[in-house]
Amino acid sequence: MGPGDIADVLEIERQSHPSPWPEKLFVEELERDWAYVDLVRVRDSSGRSHVVAFCNYWLVRDEVHLLNLATHWDWRRRGIATRLMAHLLAFAQRHECRYVTLEVRTSNHPARRLYRAHGFEEVGVRPRYYAENGEDAVVMTLDLALP
Repeated sequence: MGPGDIADVLEIERQSHPSPWPEKLFVEELERDWAYVDLVRVRDSSGRSHVVAFCNYWLVRDEVHLLNLATHWDWRRRGIATRLMAHLLAFAQRHECRYVTLEVRTSNHPARRLYRAHGFEEVGVRPRYYAENGEDAVVMTLDLALP
């Protein structure tokens, strides 16, 4: 992601989350050496590129921590999130990470299914993790060191 992509990412963020990140946080992600925001783009009939999905994650020692994965409403159910997950896991393997971790809303059943389909296990709960409504977060981990 570059500075010119933030507006598209913010639109997807607003569609996807009841308490979306503000622009300032995405700008800060651009400045962090350990932060990655990878995009999926499509071109329209005029040749203009549009961001339709993004994946925000951190590389912390031997772990990748997934902060956000979201797809624009018009592009959901087309396998884009699955491809982003495959990209994230390939990144983790290239960097010889042992784990991939994340938190997900207890109510976000589609995301939980996606993560389980990629081998993640639900390992705990963070009570009242989401400040705007007090919803719990499910902690999920993928152990890449397993055979």
